[in-house]
Amino acid sequence: MRKKRSLLIGLALAAGLLTGAAPAAQAGPETRPEPRAAAAEPYTWKNVRIDGGGFVPGIVFNRTEKNLAYARTDIGGAYRWQQTTKSWVPLLDSVGWDRWGHTGVVAIASDSVAPNRVYAAVGTYTNSWDPGNGAVLRSADRGATWQRTDLPFKLGGNMPGRGMGERLAVDPHRNSVLYLGAPSGNGLWRSTDSGVTWSRVTSFPNPGTYRQDPDDTTGYASDNQGVVWVTFDESTGTPGSATRTVYVGVADKENSVYRSTDAGATWTRLPGQPTGLLAHKGVLEAAAGHLYLAYSDTGGPYDGGRGQVWRYATRTGTWQDITPAADASYGFSGLSVDRQRPGTVMVTGYSSWWPDTQIFRTTDSGAHWTRAWDYTSYPDRSNRYTMDVSSVPWLTWGAAPQPPEQTPKLGWMTESLEIDPFDSNRMMYGTGATVYGTEDLTRWDTGSPFTIRPMVKGLEETAVNDLVSPPSGAPLISALGDVGGFRHTDVTQVPGRMFTQPVFTTTTSLDYAETSPNTMVRVGDLDSGPRIAFSTDNGANWWAGQEPPGVSGGGTVAAAADGSRFVWSPAGAAVHTASGFGSSWTASRGIPAGATVESDRVDPKTFYGFKSGTFYVSRDGGVSFTARATGLPVSGDVRFKAVPGRGGDIWLAGGAAAGQYGLWHSTDAGATFTRAAGVEQADTIGFGKAAPGAAYQTLYTSARIGGVRGIFRSIDAGATWVRVNDDAHQFGWTGAAITGDPRIYGRVYVSTNGRGIVYGDATG
Repeated sequence: MRKKRSLLIGLALAAGLLTGAAPAAQAGPETRPEPRAAAAEPYTWKNVRIDGGGFVPGIVFNRTEKNLAYARTDIGGAYRWQQTTKSWVPLLDSVGWDRWGHTGVVAIASDSVAPNRVYAAVGTYTNSWDPGNGAVLRSADRGATWQRTDLPFKLGGNMPGRGMGERLAVDPHRNSVLYLGAPSGNGLWRSTDSGVTWSRVTSFPNPGTYRQDPDDTTGYASDNQGVVWVTFDESTGTPGSATRTVYVGVADKENSVYRSTDAGATWTRLPGQPTGLLAHKGVLEAAAGHLYLAYSDTGGPYDGGRGQVWRYATRTGTWQDITPAADASYGFSGLSVDRQRPGTVMVTGYSSWWPDTQIFRTTDSGAHWTRAWDYTSYPDRSNRYTMDVSSVPWLTWGAAPQPPEQTPKLGWMTESLEIDPFDSNRMMYGTGATVYGTEDLTRWDTGSPFTIRPMVKGLEETAVNDLVSPPSGAPLISALGDVGGFRHTDVTQVPGRMFTQPVFTTTTSLDYAETSPNTMVRVGDLDSGPRIAFSTDNGANWWAGQEPPGVSGGGTVAAAADGSRFVWSPAGAAVHTASGFGSSWTASRGIPAGATVESDRVDPKTFYGFKSGTFYVSRDGGVSFTARATGLPVSGDVRFKAVPGRGGDIWLAGGAAAGQYGLWHSTDAGATFTRAAGVEQADTIGFGKAAPGAAYQTLYTSARIGGVRGIFRSIDAGATWVRVNDDAHQFGWTGAAITGDPRIYGRVYVSTNGRGIVYGDATG
């Protein structure tokens, strides 16, 4: 899970139900983004290339226009496929700080009547982690620009059950009508004016009952997963008139599928349906009159220990169990039909983690199935496919597993698989780390190997915890959630591998020795440790260090200016110091556990710490600390850094809106701090090459200055600031890390919470 900050919304009256009944709740009319100041200096923004790195729970092809497809991510926005470059174009970079939750996309719908129109249901969490409500975004230019209607409830793009869907659907005959399945007991919603206003469908009888863990006090796993997919039967309508038959999936193990045959006026539970499971997907092959359903015993996307696949005959009302692996210990999802080849269906064993995910295919409507891989003589496997990850080589995870595991894996969390409705040879599917696909899928049916490759270029979905740009060697080293981190020798190219030896699930902090940049340290989370690693070749290779007793997580770490020692503030233990490469750790005195630690960039014996409003300084290499300045922010996230080449020069950013919040500067090693004038709020601070003619390094911050939230730059030691991003490039929440480049004036690297690492260069 990854969580960040806030937004609030308002409500207004909206249109009523199609039936004319008074709605119980409504959303609308439309709200528009608030006007904001333009960038003071033009910048060009791009992604540092990683290619993927997170869960892609939904892929949607338009049914009437070839090569028009969209992908949604759980925390990193939505994307449109660009066929000419075979890459994805980000669509939600305009989402700003105050509405960061709208980078979580729980559903996306492409209009088959008017292909320029696309809709996205957005919101990241339904519990308190995201205080703001969800919204439906609508675009008439394929996501280039958006209008927004706020909802009177939250949506959960990063909640349990996010791989089920799609929760949002456009009527294929009367495209002004849309349906939205809501979580948290909020039922089924409908718009009759192309998404401008929304009303609850009061005649829909079941808002869902399934909760992953009813006892979870955080509200994350205890939320009702709600109404989870909507499917229209296009054979029951004519252009301009609302489709009469609509199927809806509900997170209720006893009543998972409902149907309306009067354009949504009334609804009934589909009789004879299987019970004891949740229908993750419902996909209709209208010409044949077959509704296919993929079931699991949980909402996913991580878990699922049992599942089934069923076929429902819409004309006769008969059900057929067509489960491809009756003894499977996983759930099914990733359901798709081939629109060019009736009876061809594919489905995934989405929750099969070991030894791999599984993909099934039938060409006779489920009478017979074949698998993507089978055992020959255990543990040996025979694959119908070959994997080519040369374009994203880190997908091997640097692993050398024993059979039956293989690397790269076919995938995991494979909740979305789609066959191109215009091309039976093209298929894409999302995993927990990438989008894979093939362009020779029909070779499966002839017994010839087909090739699976990453189809993820342009889709960047990592959550960034820390960034450093050393004065020599690789220009960027990153600490990331879920995929550890990377050493980029060229930010325009995908790295060959992630950090290994060890591979952290999440890297929480890293540092380099300022005067000896080949010496590096990183710390992170790993179930059984070790949780610290060192490098003496600028991060190209690493080895695991030892850790003091009690460590449970990475925390923060600092390297002495000359690389002679390290100070580590891990989760679960006190702050410790070690000379050399951490073979023996000593608990530091005078500083509380959990403090954030950094090093002076000139004096190798000076280290700094901060916690709860107090700044600490050590002059003996971290053996002992002394409390210095007080009166700094006592709540909220606080980050600080020392300026390279200037001993005792420190900048500190952070706080909370309810207390102190801003940017402070010290030139006496933390004895005193002065608040930077005009900076109303600040969350990060970083340094880059000084401007031509300037003596002081360029400052960068994610901040609010002059009432405007953005990425700001100062070339005069904080006396004045200019905004360097614009409203089209806000990237949601950017409060974890920022750094300039010590070799390129004007370049800044910015963290995001799900859109990877972005970097900006001054256009001039």
